[in-house]
Amino acid sequence: MLKKDLDLERRWQQLRLRLGEQIGRRPKDLNAILFLIGVQELGQGRRTFSKEEKQDLMHIAICKALSYSGFYELEGLDAQGWPHWKTVKNLPHFDLLEQEKLLKMHVLEYFEQEMGWVFLPNPSAPPPDDSPHP
Repeated sequence: MLKKDLDLERRWQQLRLRLGEQIGRRPKDLNAILFLIGVQELGQGRRTFSKEEKQDLMHIAICKALSYSGFYELEGLDAQGWPHWKTVKNLPHFDLLEQEKLLKMHVLEYFEQEMGWVFLPNPSAPPPDDSPHP
């Protein structure tokens, strides 16, 4: 495994652990985390969703996460308060493994940007020192 892949996996596991602490159980996979992001972005709180709504929530999450790299842009909300996104630039053609890595990187960025969480590639290392050095 390449170092960057190992770093991504370590950061991903930190996210799963942190979410587990927040919601009471660790999300099992990327889809579960995308669902949580979709619910958060919808902003209508916890409720029961139909199968179609769950798919829409996953789409919302993917668009939101990939918007950090300029792939999607929020168009606005419909009458029921559901966000609608438009494609700004086409996604690169990746195999499934590369697509999953791309999504994981953007999901991590979502939690860093929206929640202020920090995920270190090496959790035993001290956080980076952003203070100016003499």
